[in-house]
Amino acid sequence: MTKTEIVQAAFKTWGRAFYQNTSLSQLAKELGVSKPALYRHFRCKQALTDAMTEQFFDDFAGFIRPEYERAVKSGSREEGIFIMVQSVIEYYARNVYTFIFSLINMYEREQEEHNAAERLKERGVDMAVFHQIVKGEYAVEPLTMQMVFTTLTFFMANFHKTGKTFDNPSSEEAIGKIIVTVSEIIAGGLGYSNEKIDALNYEELENRLAETVQNVEDDPLLKAVAGAVAEAGPWEASMDMVARRSGLSKSSLYGHFKNKQDMLRQLFMTEFRRILVFARQGIGLSPAPGEQLYLGVFSIAVYLRSRPEILVAIDWIRTRKLDLGRPEKKQDFFRLFEDVEIGALPGRENPGSEEEKQEVSHWILFLLVNILMKRNDGQAMGAVQNSDIRTLYRFLTMGLKGFKLETVSI
Repeated sequence: MTKTEIVQAAFKTWGRAFYQNTSLSQLAKELGVSKPALYRHFRCKQALTDAMTEQFFDDFAGFIRPEYERAVKSGSREEGIFIMVQSVIEYYARNVYTFIFSLINMYEREQEEHNAAERLKERGVDMAVFHQIVKGEYAVEPLTMQMVFTTLTFFMANFHKTGKTFDNPSSEEAIGKIIVTVSEIIAGGLGYSNEKIDALNYEELENRLAETVQNVEDDPLLKAVAGAVAEAGPWEASMDMVARRSGLSKSSLYGHFKNKQDMLRQLFMTEFRRILVFARQGIGLSPAPGEQLYLGVFSIAVYLRSRPEILVAIDWIRTRKLDLGRPEKKQDFFRLFEDVEIGALPGRENPGSEEEKQEVSHWILFLLVNILMKRNDGQAMGAVQNSDIRTLYRFLTMGLKGFKLETVSI
């Protein structure tokens, strides 16, 4: 058994459970060896995780470097940008376990962007050069690039989930299709025109929603659950922690929740329903589809910005596979924009279908939570400017096309 074999086994073993349990005992059992046998190669779990990080960068950079070099030499900036984007999509489509590792371990460890860029540069991929290519074609800021890669992450996660790629490696046809589809979404979003988006009066729309957040009352018990989840994560949060936060005895909690799973389920389901109600409240303030979509997005932002503990708790759904028990028969909490003409995602067999609208709703919520969780220079959680939400909306509706240097107007 070599170090490389242990690292590869760790990617698969821990990745299958979305890193809910990352003990060396679990890995040793998977490999059929004793725990001391692992210690001969890695002195502790952190040493193994560090080795996995190095292996990830080696594999990732090795895969995309040829396309990076081709992108840098391309005579068209736009072509060069999408050469790189498609290379990243292909890597993650072919490597589900390293995709999960990067999604969870690297994001959750809050690895600095500069550090990641330096690791890639050491391996022949200079992201600073790539960013200069992007800036030569688009009026982009770090937030825009964040949305590009968050969008890529979302649709790759959906690709692996629907394709059940843990057990069934993706076909070449499926990989080719997802590369094209995600590239088109990043390029054009929902397909709105510059004229339609530039005509919106964002400030006036935002003012309509100024006071509505005060109309939502918190459930003290679920707020205590959210606080425990935000503090410790969904697996470490305990009934004891909730009891202390709520001022109730642990035995009293069982009058409200069957068990911990039921407690988490009630929290997430309740919050999704509140988000749904709040979004529809905003949507109802205008009859125009373009305005309705922005009002819905901004409504969710207002709600989550006012509830940092809920924001952190909901953030776990972006990067974790949570078992919340069997769903209710009627699930309408993800149908955020079912009554809005939201445009169509490229590459869909049934454009405008309820399935597609739910996918768009998931994408919007995923992007929005990602942006609200991004703190800068000591800002409080969720303390993003309205201009950031406008930028998000522009990206959703037009993709990078909305940031072309000759057309951008934000």
